[in-house]
Amino acid sequence: MLLERDPARAFMPYPPVAVTSATDGPLAGLTFAVKDLFDVAGYPTSAGSPQMLAMSGIKTRTAPTVQRLLDAGARFVGKTITDELAFSMSGKNAHFGTPLNGGAPDRIPGGSSSGSAAAVSHGLCDFALGTDTGGSVRAPASHCGLFGLRPTHGRISLEGCHALAPSFDSCGYFVRHHRTLVRIGEILLGSDPHPLPATPRMLVARDAFGLLERPVRTALSPAVAHIEALLGKAIETDVATEGFSALYWAMRYIQGHEAWRVDGPMITRLKPPLGPGVGDRFEFARDVTERQLAEALPIRNAFRERFAAILGDDGVLILPTMPDVAPLLTEGEEALNDYRNKALNLQCLSVLSGLPQISIPLATRLGAPLGLSILGPAGSDLSLLSLAARIAEGAEQAGRHGVTTTTTA
Repeated sequence: MLLERDPARAFMPYPPVAVTSATDGPLAGLTFAVKDLFDVAGYPTSAGSPQMLAMSGIKTRTAPTVQRLLDAGARFVGKTITDELAFSMSGKNAHFGTPLNGGAPDRIPGGSSSGSAAAVSHGLCDFALGTDTGGSVRAPASHCGLFGLRPTHGRISLEGCHALAPSFDSCGYFVRHHRTLVRIGEILLGSDPHPLPATPRMLVARDAFGLLERPVRTALSPAVAHIEALLGKAIETDVATEGFSALYWAMRYIQGHEAWRVDGPMITRLKPPLGPGVGDRFEFARDVTERQLAEALPIRNAFRERFAAILGDDGVLILPTMPDVAPLLTEGEEALNDYRNKALNLQCLSVLSGLPQISIPLATRLGAPLGLSILGPAGSDLSLLSLAARIAEGAEQAGRHGVTTTTTA
């Protein structure tokens, strides 16, 4: 860590090693942190695991995505804590601690990019890289009151990054303010191969909102109304005609199968003491059968094709990011796992389809942040970011008249 203080407990306590960035460039003046899955020359990569840290050694090459930010003039300030082997959504790491949620200090930050979200939400850096396999950028973004992007699958390089489930893994990032959101996207994404029209066709995921408890829907309804006032009335549609349960299990089986292929050999050989919840998930992953995988893959393929057709080239879907505000830090592991399973029903839409989704900090409930998401067609990421920035800018102004926004300068 290259900062003097870490009140968020967000950073890995590595000895500081200077990392050179360009002296000018489009991101000059901005600071950033990197989830400790990405390699940075001069530092080890722990992947949130003491065993992986012991085997890492000091890296001699920086991951290309991190290097791209350095070449654009952004200044690196440290590597952030991740949930163990990135296989959690709580933000709690049994070995390295729990980063502090800057939007709701008595609540979990959300994982597995918890350290990155905590660092940004506390203003310790301007933006931070995370990864999102099953919601690990979108969940902490909603919990901590941040913008969080999960891009079109494969659009941002994950070379030099420890994997979890490669067909789902994606590189995303967090920011506090919409003015920074697009600047970073321009560097990481480049031009859109399939940009959205200036006035996209707006849709609302009726069945996704139907999963929420009434108080959560009530908290999000002014934000939905704000988007419709800005962009036109949204068409209600059901997006999970297979049923959320079928999509949830397809995601779990594919993710589990791939996670065991990535980390199973290390776990089998070293038998590390995995933290609460993480050990259970790897036991599940180990036991995924070839039959379960064979049944899950066609469900993913059919959903991907049908979901892409719903959006077409011009559609943007409004959906809840998470089922509620972040659980309290005092919640037990059983309650956290129940919350995680509810969240995966929402998170799986972007994961299985490979389409880009952005969580926008537009609401609060019980004094804690609550995100609302927009999801667009493949390759529309940068124009989706611009749309999110436009929505947030309008919400900042409309906040005086009833629309809540948690963005800060």
